[in-house]
Amino acid sequence: MPASAIELEVDGMSCASCVGRVEKALKAVPGVTEATVNLATERAFVSGVAGIEALVAAIGKAGYDAHTINTGVQADDEASSKKDAERAELKRDLFLAIVLALPVFVLEMGSHMIPGMHEWIEATIGMQNSWYVQFVLTMLVLAIPGRRFYQKGFPALVRLAPDMNSLVAVGTAAAFGYSVVATFAPGLLPDGTVNVYYEAAAVIVALILLGRFLEARAKGRTSEAIKRLIKLQAKVAHIVRDGNIVDIPINEVALGDIVEVRPGERVPIDGEVTDGRSFVDESMLTGEPIPVEKKAGSAVVGGTVNQKGALTLRATAVGGQTMLAQIIRLVEQAQGSKLPIQAVVDKVTLWFVPAVMLAALLTFLVWLVFGPSPALSFALVNAVAVLIIACPCAMGLATPTSIMVGTGRGAEMGVLFRKGEALQLLKDAKVVAVDKTGTLTEGRPVLTDLEMADGFERSQVLAAVATVESRSEHPIARAVVEAAEAEGIVLPSMTDFDSVTGMGVRATVEGVRVQVGADRYMRELGIDIDVFSSTAARLGDEGKSPLYAAIDGRLAAIIAVADPIKASTPGAIQALHQLGLKVAMITGDNARTAQAIARQLGIDEVVAEVLPEGKVEAVRRLKATYGQLAFVGDGINDAPALAEADVGLAIGSGTDVAVESADVVLMSGNLQGIPNAIALSQATLGNIRQNLFWAFAYNTALIPVAAGVLYPAWGVLLSPIFAAGAMALSSVFVLGNALRLRRFQPPLATSDSVHMAG
Repeated sequence: MPASAIELEVDGMSCASCVGRVEKALKAVPGVTEATVNLATERAFVSGVAGIEALVAAIGKAGYDAHTINTGVQADDEASSKKDAERAELKRDLFLAIVLALPVFVLEMGSHMIPGMHEWIEATIGMQNSWYVQFVLTMLVLAIPGRRFYQKGFPALVRLAPDMNSLVAVGTAAAFGYSVVATFAPGLLPDGTVNVYYEAAAVIVALILLGRFLEARAKGRTSEAIKRLIKLQAKVAHIVRDGNIVDIPINEVALGDIVEVRPGERVPIDGEVTDGRSFVDESMLTGEPIPVEKKAGSAVVGGTVNQKGALTLRATAVGGQTMLAQIIRLVEQAQGSKLPIQAVVDKVTLWFVPAVMLAALLTFLVWLVFGPSPALSFALVNAVAVLIIACPCAMGLATPTSIMVGTGRGAEMGVLFRKGEALQLLKDAKVVAVDKTGTLTEGRPVLTDLEMADGFERSQVLAAVATVESRSEHPIARAVVEAAEAEGIVLPSMTDFDSVTGMGVRATVEGVRVQVGADRYMRELGIDIDVFSSTAARLGDEGKSPLYAAIDGRLAAIIAVADPIKASTPGAIQALHQLGLKVAMITGDNARTAQAIARQLGIDEVVAEVLPEGKVEAVRRLKATYGQLAFVGDGINDAPALAEADVGLAIGSGTDVAVESADVVLMSGNLQGIPNAIALSQATLGNIRQNLFWAFAYNTALIPVAAGVLYPAWGVLLSPIFAAGAMALSSVFVLGNALRLRRFQPPLATSDSVHMAG
């Protein structure tokens, strides 16, 4: 049986320990050669000869649900609706947990922290009644919004594979159970230990749900790029059948069908032009802004946009074989193969959770065997203290709060982080690869050069050339006309317009013959262009193709139209070099133009004349050569490369698909946002490390105290109430430290930051 690649959707994973267990279960199935699980996309990729049923069963045995992935627009909508429903449920549970936990927290912690509140509660409802109220509210928190932790945590515990859910479940259940005993059977507890810890159980659930909700929101957009790409596909094709034109759904088009494409329509399939002539906007494929002329024999690609002419095509690729379908697959594969950045919390979870469980169990057993009377009560109290002090509130908050504040500060600077992982990866970038068109350049052709021959005036020549070009559909012609309009030139009347195939255009403007075209056209007309030889050489070095204008049989001007470099680009490239980064340019443009721009900007490496598959391959090669790679692009054709890169940065003015495929969006297209984003990444990761150090160091230091190691020498025990207080303090510290990121100052002032702030 031949080896194959199977992709499965896995439900129920919540942390890195889940990923590890699913991978382990899959690799244990006979016939599996490789298995990788992506937490961000919630998908498993399996290579080998194992059957789907065996893989699904193995994942089920590990405690998770798996199923095959349907494709197509409808399936994509269903998956999106399912995720939206999950996020809505999480949001509802979080709101309910906060509403129920807040009064519990105020009643219990207020009586310990606010002077006079204990007496006020005692004098009004009474402390015992206060405990009854807390019992009811906490039971509701645990039974409704907190139910998910018990449904997943206890079965994982039974399988001897505890995760974060298990620790939350055991910690909250222990705190709640202890509090129930203190409320309804206080005689079972030793003197001085009759306290309730309802607020710990309730607040833990609320805080962990907050972390889960933030994570779900950040993770929820992974399929947006795919959805937008699918939307580029035309829904209907005009097919010629028996001499009549019939509209049929796109998935019913067969190879060899004759398809009509009307002006302004999207091309429905890959095909070859059999009749008609038009310009087609292929920027979604090549990234280049200038539409390409199509005539009989030309190849066209599905998803591109026909301009003004009508075309008749013969279908050469349909369905999953079209270029657009291949781009969609490239994005899916790149997103799926990119392993999730496992946050330090999740990495440590694999040993931390079982270690805490073991510590609590050992604490219980040691006090039970060696403790003073009443040994059982001491054993219970100290084991509960260990579980409460170790409960991962601060750990759960350490990463999402820093990411939330860091990404918020980034947005103010014009740098939008779509995925938290980008913050972790961006600081380690060794090379920045950039797309050319729309990223380094403006993304649209403009008149860049117009040099006069002796005896001619600029306004006169521009008026004459723009008048002739106004009859042409070519984008270069439009750039000349727009330049004339921008200078307020009124175009005179014209007669005898003619397009000379492969040469240029000519017409009579106010009685004077005007001819515009390439050097070969001028030579055919017998006009000497040597006077502009040095200018033509310079334009060639800059990657521009010069055109010439002749008026009344005399050479009048040399003209060049190009896609100009953005004003902010040179400073951004220089700033990246100062950060010690290599800069590479990957473009679908011709090598000469690309090399010319690279020379102007001091770019280290150029990869030119590449299609989307080539861009992905170029990204892989650059990663292998230099290490961690950030890719900057703006077109749909950049989507696979953005997904393949360690960090993808999209120009905000680019297409929606590029933006959705990216990890980071530079809102107004200012490339100086890249060094700012890297600096913010470094600051945020430093902040996360501080938070995690506090959370883990505090846990590591206080677990032994909670277990009672100080009792033999000094008689010191850590009451669960102080454990709960310390836990709350830890969370407050983490939040406070994360908020410091709001004062982060970018190393380069950009127009973005001024705009966002003002």
